[in-house]
Amino acid sequence: MEQARPREAAYGRIPAVRAPEQARGAHTHSGPPAPRPVRRHSVRGQILDALRTALVTGELAPGEVYSGPALGARFGVSATPVREAMQQLALEGAVEVVPNRGFRVTVRSAVELAELAEVRSLIEVPVMLRLALTVPAGRWCELRPLAEATTAAAATGNRAAYAESDRAFHRAILSLSGNHQLVTVADDLHRRSQWPLLTGDPLGRRADLLADAAEHLALLDALAAQDLTVVQSLVREHFAGADR
Repeated sequence: MEQARPREAAYGRIPAVRAPEQARGAHTHSGPPAPRPVRRHSVRGQILDALRTALVTGELAPGEVYSGPALGARFGVSATPVREAMQQLALEGAVEVVPNRGFRVTVRSAVELAELAEVRSLIEVPVMLRLALTVPAGRWCELRPLAEATTAAAATGNRAAYAESDRAFHRAILSLSGNHQLVTVADDLHRRSQWPLLTGDPLGRRADLLADAAEHLALLDALAAQDLTVVQSLVREHFAGADR
């Protein structure tokens, strides 16, 4: 008989999903049980979040191959939700399928990250310039808590936490355009640019993160002031330096 796997995961504890206990005196025929696919999706979502964190921090090393069963054992779950999560990561370009072996973490070169930064600039700079002329200054003030959240995340030196807050800030700005497709495409490019390089510090230097976060507040000030020259310069420099 296979030995029970530990519930403690390498990247954090994945809580067991338990069905609600039946209340005392309740009728057993009062309603159908919760469908299992919903529970599995919940586990898959937790695994996907954990894998994304492991990718950003470099715990899953670029170029290395990881199998579904092996990762499942580390998380204390079956291989199924791990494979489902890895398939999503493959669509995002973070991993690639290796037949009969598992998934290889994509190796990102400095050239590829520079290309992603260029594409992001081509998409987002014109949008932000337009928003600077059309969005009232008060709306930019409402986004300051999101910018300040990136500074708080940067101060911890936690690259994974910073990556999440960074994307939330950019999504909030682009959402003001009212173009949902734009937000989706830009967020996908942003996420792809956050996977670590093969060389360098995968955790990111705290000073670099703080400098990157400071540009968010400066950008909001420039947008509120309708200073198009500064907006354009800040966004381009931000994309070129954010994915260090």
